[in-house]
Amino acid sequence: MPDQTEDLNILHARHGRYPQADSVEDFRRNLAAVQQRIVQACHRVGRDPAGVRLLPVSKTFDEAHLRLAYAAGCRLLGENKVQEAQRKWEAMTDLQDLQWSVIGHLQTNKAKQVARFASEFQALDSLRVAEALDRRLRILDRQMDVFVQVNTSGEASKYGLAPDDVAAFLEAMPAFPTLRVRGLMTLALFSADALRVRPCFVRLRELRDRLRHCAPDGVSLQELSMGMSGDFEVAIEEGSTVVRVGQAIFGARAMPDAYYWPTADARPPIEDTLLSITPSR
Repeated sequence: MPDQTEDLNILHARHGRYPQADSVEDFRRNLAAVQQRIVQACHRVGRDPAGVRLLPVSKTFDEAHLRLAYAAGCRLLGENKVQEAQRKWEAMTDLQDLQWSVIGHLQTNKAKQVARFASEFQALDSLRVAEALDRRLRILDRQMDVFVQVNTSGEASKYGLAPDDVAAFLEAMPAFPTLRVRGLMTLALFSADALRVRPCFVRLRELRDRLRHCAPDGVSLQELSMGMSGDFEVAIEEGSTVVRVGQAIFGARAMPDAYYWPTADARPPIEDTLLSITPSR
């Protein structure tokens, strides 16, 4: 393990003060800054930065800003709400290599829409949704990468399977051959306290490590999607392979965090503090 002392006490930009991206140059600058933070987090725990995929999250931002992000190099964008994502996809079909990842909760009646345009779905936590997606994908002769969402914080307000239910859920997945299970996803506690946030990521990694060798054929648990703008460095230190970053790339959203996470801790997120907690591995 390399010496981590120099890097652990880093003060990051305050939430709500992320640089606003209004030009291609702005997006390139913000993307470079996030990538540098990914590199630093990886180096703190001896990981190869190439093993972490950055998923820019474009929810709430308009088509003009998404096109700027595309011009800056983004080829996969994450969206929470199906209707918003479909509207953007329809408006941007001229960008034929632009792909979409749906990262928010999905109801069965929206599966038809997601099957049409998404290349990835990161919030699978229901066999009914799996069946609905598989049925639609078969009709369209398509396949889709999926992540199984796990509720590692124990909050009733969050979607996701209970950790004890994941093994049985994975055993059922071969019945849906159009869904390619790539790994697990979680949302951590929204808190400024890294001692409270980090265990959410540790639980997902440890769950994956327990299940990966007994997963059914065709089910891969190589990937861990965990970490957002406020906590992705902690997530990387705990093994994340996909980080879902929105505001640190696009800039602060118009609404406060309480609008997106109604039960959020009233304190500012982690990056409003000095991240000085040693990773657990």
